[in-house]
Amino acid sequence: MPPQLLPASAAAFAPRASSVNVVLSSKVEPWLTQTLKRINRIKRPLNSVPQHQRCLTETLSSSTAIWTLTSLMLPKAPDSELRKDPNPLIEALFNYQLIHVEAYIVHVDMVSRNEVAYKLTPDSIESLIEYHRDIHCVDISANTYNWSEKEVQVKKLHEEFIQAINRFVYRTHVSALEGLEEDGAGELLCGKSDEVKNNIMGLFLPLLPPPPRIVDVIRPPPLLPSSPAGPNWWSQSSLSAPISAPVDSWRILPSSPTTTSSTDSHTLWANIGLVDIQLPSPTPSFSQPYSTSGIYYSSPQVSAPIPSLPLPSMLAQQQCGVSVGYGGFGWDRYQEYATTM
Repeated sequence: MPPQLLPASAAAFAPRASSVNVVLSSKVEPWLTQTLKRINRIKRPLNSVPQHQRCLTETLSSSTAIWTLTSLMLPKAPDSELRKDPNPLIEALFNYQLIHVEAYIVHVDMVSRNEVAYKLTPDSIESLIEYHRDIHCVDISANTYNWSEKEVQVKKLHEEFIQAINRFVYRTHVSALEGLEEDGAGELLCGKSDEVKNNIMGLFLPLLPPPPRIVDVIRPPPLLPSSPAGPNWWSQSSLSAPISAPVDSWRILPSSPTTTSSTDSHTLWANIGLVDIQLPSPTPSFSQPYSTSGIYYSSPQVSAPIPSLPLPSMLAQQQCGVSVGYGGFGWDRYQEYATTM
């Protein structure tokens, strides 16, 4: 693609040149010849390329060769100062203004790019700058929250708009010259004005506030028992219920009787009454009584619960004797248990 070269008059803040840069191809398009014959009051010969170039250059370099690119309907005042009226027609008449965006042609290229370039007039640039400063900046400032550098950002945004609107150059196809009128003026055809409107309104940027700062939550380091605050931390996390001291292994009831005298053992186990120790009935494994011979006792299914024997921990503080037998735990009274069942 060839480079997009423009004359010096198309640069930002550059004044309008006395002559427009026009470059034609070796063969002139028929529509250009018809357009030049239509707008010229004085009949001029158009039989060669240099004649077409001279006629087009003189026409576009005239001081009256001002084109209307588009029209913008913009508010006259900030939102807080607009008139409120139930009739939308009256409200539109008092609150909005129509700004015509005008430009002049700075470059015509019908060789490499087949384009025509427009630059805004100083009056249009000044009107857009005033609207941006007095209305647009006021509205965007009122619609955002305050922060320390808000006014600086608004001023910077306005300065960037001034630079952008002065650099604005609209390029379109050379067929736009079909809208050429007498004295070099004209209007864009085929919906090109909507494209210009969108491009200009895209220069009115919103005010973007800074993102909220993320506040880091400082959490205290976890306290360990080895740290200086260890004893207090350990006391707070201790269990509320006291823990019983461990029982020495020598205090547990041994599995085999100790070597004591028969008299002491008999006296010890004799103090354990038969009433206090009761034998529970064994839980039957079958639903029906089972007996293989007469020497075995078979009992029916237990229907009432019988108190259980005391746990070994209840006898832990007493010693076992050699006299432990059937008489001590009441095994010789099995007939009484059978009668109750």
